[in-house]
Amino acid sequence: MRERYEAIRDEAGPGVTVVAATKYVSLEDLGVLAEAGVEVVGEKRAQDLEAKHERYGVAFRWHFIGHLQSRKANVVNACCELCHSLSSESAARRLQIPALVEVNLSGEPTKSGVAPEELERFLGLYAEVRGLMTMPPLADDPEASRPYFRRLRALAEENGLKELSMGTSQDWRVAVDEGATLVRIGSALYDSA
Repeated sequence: MRERYEAIRDEAGPGVTVVAATKYVSLEDLGVLAEAGVEVVGEKRAQDLEAKHERYGVAFRWHFIGHLQSRKANVVNACCELCHSLSSESAARRLQIPALVEVNLSGEPTKSGVAPEELERFLGLYAEVRGLMTMPPLADDPEASRPYFRRLRALAEENGLKELSMGTSQDWRVAVDEGATLVRIGSALYDSA
């Protein structure tokens, strides 16, 4: 795993933080990530975050990458240095750490995120916004994500924001091409191929 992690980190470049997505990593297997030199982990579920952080809190820098429910904000505040998925006014009232606003660029009703036309107003709700995050529609071709990443970068530039969380195992290289500063990697890191 160390070799895969280092290869992804090296290819992404020094301006990009590789966030190891831990959704499918068991509590027992987190130690393998620490041994591999992984520095930043991203958890999607608040209840898993709490248990994993309790056991491995000092081993990593912690990010929250899942849908943030306002009732789970206290867990995220206590465990994480950054939330990638701020998208509701109620969560904005409870969150106390730096955040990225999730933007739903595809308009898919099953996806969380602020509509692009609501972004400027939403940014006024939270003082600790560092940047933006998006999840493009799932596609077999990584190039299908490029227009979404390009649009997110433009929105960030329009609003003076520096951080861009975009790209997962399937399309992180395209995301880096389009200016990602954070990529969320899961299967590309864990699956043996």
